[in-house]
Amino acid sequence: MTKAPIIVAEHLDKFFGDFQALSDVSLTVHQGERVVVCGPSGSGKSTLIRCFNGLESHDAGRLTVEGVELVPDSPKIRQLRQDVGMVFQQFNLFPHLSVLENLTIGPMKVRKLPKAEAEATARKYLDRVHIPEQAGKYPSQLSGGQQQRVAIARALCMEPRVMLFDEPTSALDPEMIGEVLDVMVELAGTGMTMVVVTHEMGFARKVADRMVFMEQGRIVEVAPPEKFFSAPESARAKLFLDQILEH
Repeated sequence: MTKAPIIVAEHLDKFFGDFQALSDVSLTVHQGERVVVCGPSGSGKSTLIRCFNGLESHDAGRLTVEGVELVPDSPKIRQLRQDVGMVFQQFNLFPHLSVLENLTIGPMKVRKLPKAEAEATARKYLDRVHIPEQAGKYPSQLSGGQQQRVAIARALCMEPRVMLFDEPTSALDPEMIGEVLDVMVELAGTGMTMVVVTHEMGFARKVADRMVFMEQGRIVEVAPPEKFFSAPESARAKLFLDQILEH
């Protein structure tokens, strides 16, 4: 049985001045699905998922998330961001707040949770990302991998229905990448709907239900990982994989 569609993008275009970042992009993400978006730098991957939670607005086409159409300046975008968690390349933690405070500020201010409930939720998700002992520290006292795990826990504290990841390991030292990917693999195992922009192909093979390959603002190929990695249809995807899997 096909699960309900959570994100439906139809013929999206997006321009930055004269530069077309997205060109006629259509993609549907279903509940509980894990979609990995890959492609060369500048192919529109990050722009696409930033559209999915209203950080960028599309210029043409139609985009619905949880059945709500996203239109520029819609008051519904604020509500949408509560339901769609986002983890960025940079951790974007508040440096003057402790880890626990970073995790509770959103639920308390936006969801109006009482402090005790927000802290209980925060500790649950710090446990989920395997750093419960870091609750009282400040971001500057943590490694990059720990900071990114805090960022994942912070997004989870809003109890989102979808999680978006924009190259979450690209700013990390190599030895820290694994600890973040392990947390993401565990999260995928819980049935969370996930859209992940990444170059980590080992992770993609392990968790993706579908691979989406983009180039020059277009979706060139969509395939299950076993087919995408063994027999990509497009020459461009094959070249990309040859280059990235060599390293």
